[in-house]
Parts: sequence; structure tokens; C-alpha cells
Amino acid sequence: ARSPSPHMPSSRAIAAAAKTLGELRAALEAFEGCALRQTARQLVFSDGVEGAPVMVIGEAPGRDEDEQGKPFVGRSGRLLDQMLRSIGLSRERNVFISNVIFWRPPGNRPPTQGEVAACSPFIERAVALARPKILLLAGGFAAQTLLKRDEGVMRLRGKRLTCALPALTEPVHAMVTL
Repeated sequence: ARSPSPHMPSSRAIAAAAKTLGELRAALEAFEGCALRQTARQLVFSDGVEGAPVMVIGEAPGRDEDEQGKPFVGRSGRLLDQMLRSIGLSRERNVFISNVIFWRPPGNRPPTQGEVAACSPFIERAVALARPKILLLAGGFAAQTLLKRDEGVMRLRGKRLTCALPALTEPVHAMVTL
């Protein structure tokens, strides 16, 4: 991501200006500060129920997600749906799902630090606007990015954690899973 100029607001300023998840999505659709949008088919912003008590956040879209425009729709998405159903949750009723990165990295490579810097203000704002009671962070990347911790997924998994982001008025309970 390029550094902001007086003519190009920072991703943090753009994200902060959004007052609803719809406005945040529109801001991302117009956002030029992440080069991944040039190689991806489309923006993959969210799925599920806005304002749901549970918010699931993953790393970045894969091939299936890029094709369908929704997060967690491939094989891992079907497994996530089964796991959620087993505890009475579903993206149709009480779960909101998104990713730290909103466009598919080429060849499913890990996101770069610049891509994370460009996109993280948007997912932080999405958490603030969605106001979940609990965050389920799927994978080490999402956990490290949102919790601002260096531990790997196996050390964080199964612990009761809190997520305190600049965009939040109060911390949100968080759990980490594979």
C-alpha cells in the first residue's frame, strides 16, 4: 500500500468515516490502496447476519471465495458451517463472517505487511460496527492481526481472550480456532 498523500486519505480515515457496514463495504469497493484488488476477481467482504452475537474472522479469501464473493464458502467453509451448526449457530441466523484481507492474494500466498496495513483498519471498523459479543478468530493470521499478539494459533487456541482495537469503545471477547 502506498502511503497516503493529502489527495489520498489513509485506509484508517476511510474506514473510520463509515457509519454502517454497508458504508464500509462501499468504501472498500472504491478503495484503491490495496494492490490485491487488481488481481482478484472481486471484493469478498462478508456473509451472515449483521449485528449477530458471533463474528468469525479468517485470513483472506481463497479461490472459491473469490469466485462467489463470500467468505468461507469452500471446503473449510463447509466444515465451519458444520461446526457452527453443532452448537446452534449459523450464518443464516446468528453469525457474521468476514476476513482480515478482502481480496484473494494471487496463488493463495500469505498477505504482505503492506496488504495487512491497508486492510486491517477496515476489519477493525467492521468489528466496531458489527458489535459482536464474541469474536471467533479462525487461524493464527487473524488472531495475530486482531489481538496484536505474537503467539501461534496453538498457544492461543482454547483460551478466553479479549480483543481491544482502536475502533472499539470496549474490548470484545475473543477465541481462536484452527
